[in-house]
Amino acid sequence: MRSLLNLEENPEVEPEISLNVSLLGDITQKGYEKKRAKLLARYIPLIQGESLPCLGLPGSLGIGFGENFLPPSCHPTASPTLPGTGAPTPFVIPSKHPSASEDEGSLRRQGRLASAPFQSHSNVEPWLHRVIQGSSTSSSASSTSSHPGGKPAAASNTAPAAAAAAATVLADLMAHAQLDNHPPPRGTTALGQHSPRPQVAPEGSPRLSSILKHKASGGVPVSSRVSSKIQQLLNTLKRPKRPPLKEFFVDDFEELLEVPPDPQPPGPRAPAGPGEPPSSRPPSLLAALQRWAWRLLPLDLGHACFVFLVTLGKLWSRSVKLSYTLLNKLTSKNEPLLKPGDRVALVFPNSDPVMFMVAFYGCLLAELIPVPIEVPLTRKDAGSQQIGFLLGSCGVTLALTTDAVEGVPAPQEKGPGGRLAVGGRGPRAWLTARFLPSQYKTSKEGSAVGITVSHASALAQCHALSQACGYSEGESARGGVVGGGSSANRMTNTFPMFLMKVTPVGIQRCPKARVALVKSRDMHWSLLAQRDQRDVSLSSLRMLIVADGANPWSVSSCDAFLNVFQSRGLRPEVICPCASSSEALTVAIRRPPDSGGPPPGKAVLSMNGLSHGVIRVDTEEKLSVLTVQDVGQAMPGASVCVVKVEGPPYLCRTDEVGEVCVCSGATGAAYYGLVGITKNVFETVPVTAGGTPISDQPFTRTGLLGFIGPDQLVFVVGKLDGLMVVGLRRHNADDVVATALAVEPMKFVYRGRIAVFSVTVLHDDRIVLVAEQRPDASEEDSFQWMSRVLQAIDSIHQVGVYCLALVPANTLPKAPLGGIHISETKQRFLEGSLHPCNVLMCPHTCVTNLPKPRQKQPEVGPASMIVGNLVAGKRIAQASGRDVTQLEDNDQARKFLYLADVLQWRAQTTPDHPLFLLLNAKGTVTSTATCIQLHKKAERVAAALTERGRLNVGDHVALVYPPGVDLIATFYGCLYAGCVPITVRPPHPQNLATTLPTVKMIVEVSKSTCILTTQAIMKLLKSKEAGAAVDVKTWPTILDTDDLPKKRVASVFRPPSPDTLAYLDFSVSTTGILAGVKMSHAATSALCRSIKLQCELYPSRQIAVCLDPYCGLGFALWCLCSVYSGHQSLLVPPLELENNVSLWLSAVSQYRVRVTFCSYSVMEMCTKGLGTQTDLLRAKSVNLSCVRTCMVVAEERPRIALTQSFSKLFKDLGLSARAVSTTFGCRVNVAICLQGTAGPDPTTVYVDMRALRHDRVRLVERGSPHSLPLMESGKILPGVKVIIAHTETKGPLGDSHLGEIWVSSPHNATGYYTVYGEESLHADHFSARLSFGDTQTIWARTGYLGFLRRTDLTDASGERHDALYVVGSLDETLELRGMRYHPIDIETSVIRAHKSIAECAVFTWTNLLVVVVELEGPEQEALDLVALVTNVVLEEHFLIVGVVVIVDPGVIPINSRGEKQRMHLRDGFLADQLDPIYVAYNM
Repeated sequence: MRSLLNLEENPEVEPEISLNVSLLGDITQKGYEKKRAKLLARYIPLIQGESLPCLGLPGSLGIGFGENFLPPSCHPTASPTLPGTGAPTPFVIPSKHPSASEDEGSLRRQGRLASAPFQSHSNVEPWLHRVIQGSSTSSSASSTSSHPGGKPAAASNTAPAAAAAAATVLADLMAHAQLDNHPPPRGTTALGQHSPRPQVAPEGSPRLSSILKHKASGGVPVSSRVSSKIQQLLNTLKRPKRPPLKEFFVDDFEELLEVPPDPQPPGPRAPAGPGEPPSSRPPSLLAALQRWAWRLLPLDLGHACFVFLVTLGKLWSRSVKLSYTLLNKLTSKNEPLLKPGDRVALVFPNSDPVMFMVAFYGCLLAELIPVPIEVPLTRKDAGSQQIGFLLGSCGVTLALTTDAVEGVPAPQEKGPGGRLAVGGRGPRAWLTARFLPSQYKTSKEGSAVGITVSHASALAQCHALSQACGYSEGESARGGVVGGGSSANRMTNTFPMFLMKVTPVGIQRCPKARVALVKSRDMHWSLLAQRDQRDVSLSSLRMLIVADGANPWSVSSCDAFLNVFQSRGLRPEVICPCASSSEALTVAIRRPPDSGGPPPGKAVLSMNGLSHGVIRVDTEEKLSVLTVQDVGQAMPGASVCVVKVEGPPYLCRTDEVGEVCVCSGATGAAYYGLVGITKNVFETVPVTAGGTPISDQPFTRTGLLGFIGPDQLVFVVGKLDGLMVVGLRRHNADDVVATALAVEPMKFVYRGRIAVFSVTVLHDDRIVLVAEQRPDASEEDSFQWMSRVLQAIDSIHQVGVYCLALVPANTLPKAPLGGIHISETKQRFLEGSLHPCNVLMCPHTCVTNLPKPRQKQPEVGPASMIVGNLVAGKRIAQASGRDVTQLEDNDQARKFLYLADVLQWRAQTTPDHPLFLLLNAKGTVTSTATCIQLHKKAERVAAALTERGRLNVGDHVALVYPPGVDLIATFYGCLYAGCVPITVRPPHPQNLATTLPTVKMIVEVSKSTCILTTQAIMKLLKSKEAGAAVDVKTWPTILDTDDLPKKRVASVFRPPSPDTLAYLDFSVSTTGILAGVKMSHAATSALCRSIKLQCELYPSRQIAVCLDPYCGLGFALWCLCSVYSGHQSLLVPPLELENNVSLWLSAVSQYRVRVTFCSYSVMEMCTKGLGTQTDLLRAKSVNLSCVRTCMVVAEERPRIALTQSFSKLFKDLGLSARAVSTTFGCRVNVAICLQGTAGPDPTTVYVDMRALRHDRVRLVERGSPHSLPLMESGKILPGVKVIIAHTETKGPLGDSHLGEIWVSSPHNATGYYTVYGEESLHADHFSARLSFGDTQTIWARTGYLGFLRRTDLTDASGERHDALYVVGSLDETLELRGMRYHPIDIETSVIRAHKSIAECAVFTWTNLLVVVVELEGPEQEALDLVALVTNVVLEEHFLIVGVVVIVDPGVIPINSRGEKQRMHLRDGFLADQLDPIYVAYNM
């Protein structure tokens, strides 16, 4: 094995060694000589006797030793020798586009390589350096982008032009020879999966100019092959430029307000800034390491307690041993576990750099691809789970680690890989799958991408760093990372970085160090500990490299460090900031003036100008300025330019901020497996304003934002990952952090523990600031600090902060080096798992792109409305149920006109026919009532009212009973006596303070002269506990009906007219208003008749009712319908379900009920309580296949999600999905729609929610954006007519409009019953007339908004079915920003925001939207909900939440039907009676 170092002493061996580089492999000596002669025979005459070395293209990330082969020098037992055959194995990545190579006709080298001047070969090492430096792109060049016509640069004066041409031709032929005779070695094909870097044609190339024009026009990139049909489809799917018709509604997105145009930079285009030409260096890292291995230069790790010395020779020998172990000692099923080209993860903590270096170089020696991984500090820190994901996602065969790493999660997927512990207790099993090659970075969104770095790029980076820093042999560096200059320059390296926080004086403890590499925080730690070190001298330092010099606020750290240590020998010119990125590695570094570099520069820039991307010089006296320092010039051999951040890569002007791009051989090659973004980042071609490329070489985007100043100095003002674009203005996260730290940070928050990021809300970025609060800071002090921070950021940056949150100390996720993990913090904020202790939302000030408030247009006249509907082909939204006169005999209707007469007739004809069965929680029948039993009980009640109560005809009687047969009997007893009954829910014994005043109010408002109840309730009404809530002396006469004497009434009262008042129906509406309606005998019998016809109720039928019997349709089904129709009613009190959830469903199954009624609260109770017990119910033989119709009684919009989940949940028990439906009723008419047993199934439509806000109905497809599902509220009852009317003009509307539902029916209520007798309210609600059209019909206004749609289904009469859709209550709608919002829509969005939100209710207060949220979880999640609630309402409804109230479960009041009492909640909020967990007032 021959030494590469012998090249300097024996130049005559150049051709042979070069051929060794090119033709290395398993080949015999005879074949070698034959191939050598064949390659050189035709071209040696062209060179005129020059001895030319053959060019071997180095492989990407691999060192070629052949499969499972190590030279003798690499064997652990062999004596070390210098490497001769250990040169890199040459291979060329084959092209993926053969058609492109056919068009080109031949393979050409990169223009960069072709332009290298061909010099004399008296010294091969400089020539090899130029070849390798330019080969990082040539080795991965793609044939798809190589174009003929590339002109090499003019040859230098030291070599003739003929020699340069000969070198070009020879290189081309050598590339052909390698393609033909040397396929890629095993294990390297995976590296070619990414798109190779293309060769760029020079200016004037027609193909490149067409590509640029195509990109500028917004077309499909040329690399993607899209057919014309697909392109046509994409064009049709583009958003139309023309918005919808104004008269319909305007898309809110089209009206988002835009910021005025920003100032434009007037300067000229900035040219590219080149670095100095590169110098000659060793040909490879491994050759350099072996070259200096025996000079015994130490690598020491300094600490206060120990010093660990490692020589370069020891590093070389350990690496050789590890490489031999990896290739020969690890087997799986008698086969080698690792093969050349496999990826190996290096999982080492930053406290063990020596083992990391050993593993790194060992992998290179074994032709394996090392993949370094940052290890989190602890298992709880951010990134540990990400490492497990990364290890399990991309091709790692083995993971090398130490015993110190215990917090790394092992992938669950089993595979052939393993874990090898280097040092410590030896190997341990660790099954892994895959990983990224070489290195990775975490993007702004938190996703990890791998960056491939070739051997040539790594070597070129080392050469450039060594030349830029002027490294010399034996020089001491402090804080450096090995691989850059140490192995290439015989430097002594120390590694105190991982110890800086423990021992902050680590920089100062190396008196002979010439170079130090630090970060801003290291200087900060040193400043904190400098008082303890009086004898420190930094005079030996010639370079203090600031690694994060690209950070804009590093200038303050540098100035502070210089002010303190200048008196201790630190010179100002020693400080050398540098800029680097994961893609481009080191971008620029400041050279000391004594080494020929320009003097350092500083710039004081206007923050306002920077936010617009414009450079404006300002004065330091102002607060709204940013002072930045230069990061030096470009690296040697590199060229730097600045391009626009967005759009095509046009060059920026001299006074414009853009993204820094680098053209160099020392950059990364690609993103692993991501071809698309690889082309955009690593293969950028900067162009001038006219579209002309500035270079024939591709540039790499660095992700750094800056500009090029005088003397080609690079200035960096921010990073692309920290860029926040708010209202078309750019703000840097680091600048906002610096402003926040300037506001008294040490008193309230921890310095450096502040995270700033942006979240996208309402099509724009919103700034979020999260800081760790000190434990001793009070809530008041914290809010004062937050207020000052908001003011400071607003005044300096002219931007509002969307959310400012303070979290407890030491709770923010940490990065591997101890900083804040920004992406993980952002993820926790969006998921609601950040758990802040103080939060301040400011949406009113920073959300400036809301749609303009709608202005109400003047309404058109009646004639115009009618003509407009006719012209548009729209029908008037009017529908009606079946005609009652055609369905039932009029004689029977007259006979059943009074329910008291019906009960007497049934007691005579069918006395033993059972009408009611009452079940208890155990499912047993507690009481029954046949026709005769009910009749006799009613007679006894009537006699008691007449004799004991001394009541007269027409007196009002309050019936305060629990659900049962007694309630029904006393109701008919009142009818027998001619009294007017009012059913009242009894007070709850455990909650008298809340429920008893409601009973008292109903008794007083209804003017009841007597109360009928049980003995137990009578005692409760007169108890001392009741006296604390109401005045018990003001109760009217109270009679108990438990032990009534068997007396008959003298005569049953017969009303003089059907319009006589039958009963009063009192109920609390969803708006919190107690309203009683008057029901006449005619309306009562008409109601029963319509329900009988709709549900086909006959004496032989049986229905199950699980409703409260006190008002509305529930009262009618309990007390009225069975007597009228004669069917048997199975009564299940909803209160019993609290003890036995399955009571209702078990009763339905046991009695084989076909028709059943329930409420939403009952359905929700069954869904939540029986969700996991379906198998148990099936084991108990519960079968719901008998159910034909299950109707939910409600006065609200149907809850589709609940009904669908109920249907799906009990589908296994035989419940048909089409059986579940809803009903609709209100105060003016308790039963308008009811599905019944006949007719088409309920229909569901999807409407545009945005159009609904403007009272327009626009049907859309399921899954469309802003779509809202609405289910039909049952079929319109027989005898009922419905029309949709305008809420203000009271004119009829078309079926595309949302309006108020008006109803005309025989069973309409006759009016409200109130103490004050408001006749105007009665006339407006019960005697309304249309303003035009049919002005004769008397309608009742329901107070609910809805619309009618004619469906394609047919009803029983054969006509097309008209479906009624209820949207919401008119009184509950929220008039905000000129639009009509429905609370249920906002509440549905809020409930979806977080898993811990159990229930939600919204209302308005002084034009502010108030959201009350019930938290079902730990209280530490309360403040997480504030931001999530605000976000979701902004995103989906374009509304700003004014107040967010977090309360305990059960605080939001609901009525007996399960409907929210929002106005009651509003009253409790205003009276401060909610006892909230947290109240957030959004500023």
